[in-house]
Parts: sequence; structure tokens; C-alpha cells
Amino acid sequence: MTIPFAETVKKVVAIESSEMAVDYLRRNIKESQVENVEIMNRNWMEVDDREIKDRFDLVVCSHFLWQVHDLEKHLEKMENASRKYCAVIQPAGRDSMVKEMWTKITGERYSGEFDPDADYFAYLILRQWERLVNVRIMNYSIERNFEQEVRYIASFIGKYVEVDSHIKGIIEQYVSEKGLHKEKRSAVVMWWRMVLPKEL
Repeated sequence: MTIPFAETVKKVVAIESSEMAVDYLRRNIKESQVENVEIMNRNWMEVDDREIKDRFDLVVCSHFLWQVHDLEKHLEKMENASRKYCAVIQPAGRDSMVKEMWTKITGERYSGEFDPDADYFAYLILRQWERLVNVRIMNYSIERNFEQEVRYIASFIGKYVEVDSHIKGIIEQYVSEKGLHKEKRSAVVMWWRMVLPKEL
């Protein structure tokens, strides 16, 4: 989303802890010739709240909730950084490759280990905070190269199983046999406007 945002707004700050993801982003930025993106190669939850307080008009959390241990703290951090709006984008369901690899590696049927309904819990928390939450479903397509697909699957499996060279080999063989193709996906998009002091 960074490039499309950068093409329509004054400035984008991308906070990303993965050095590999940052390298891909830098390449995309160079190819797209946008010059208004600042990259913070850091863990979002470890960024000092004082450093980002009221710094942004819009704070977006995309495809990240499955990694969040303390959802309330995460949402509070988003609101701390925003002057106007916040948005959460969360995949609706998990793709078949991850589900099939889970069964292949663990020998167990997939039962939603990577789909903890985080968008549902985020919605409940926000409603308890009396936020007026707008909810939409967004359809999109995604296409990864071989390396990206292997890393994508390993990132989920690695939450529960150590991804050593043997497991990585199983994933690589599976991706080779399955082949790569563009996938149609859906995501839940929730956004809300910050409650201003005078509105309290």
C-alpha cells in the first residue's frame, strides 16, 4: 500500500521490522520514483509513543494483527499516533497453501491456528471504547515469486514449528509441485475517526 498512498498524500512513514521487507520496499520506491516515503526499520510496538504522538492524519495497520500479543495496547498505540483517522486491514481467512502445509508438516488438520479472528476482537474493543467503526470487505489479488511464497508459508508455520533446513525443504518442494499463480483474496477493512477532546 505504501506506493499508492505515496502517490496521493504528502508523506508516508512506513514502519517495518523486517530488513528483507524493507529492501523490497526500497526497490519498489525507486522503481515508482516516489520521493515522499520515510522508512523506519523498527518494531512498531517498540517505537516510543512520545516519538509518534499525534504525528499522522491516518494510521494504518495492514495484515499484522496475527502477530500482535496485546491487541488493546496495539490499538492504543495507533490512536496515540493519529490526529484524525485509524484503519485496520485484516485478511478474511487463510489461503490453501498455508492450510495444506500445516497438515503436511504437523500431521494435524488445520483448525485456524493462523486465523484468530483478530478483526472481530479489534472491533469489540473499539466498540467498548465507543468508537464508531466503519467495516467493509475489500477484494484483491496477490502474486508472489518462489522465494516470497516459501518465506510467506514459513513465517506462519514458524510460529508453532521450528523451520529448519528440513522443514524449509518440504515447503520448497511443495511450492514447486503446486506452482505459483495469482490468488484472489478478501480482507476486512475497519476504519474510525478519532474522538476529539471537544467531542467527549
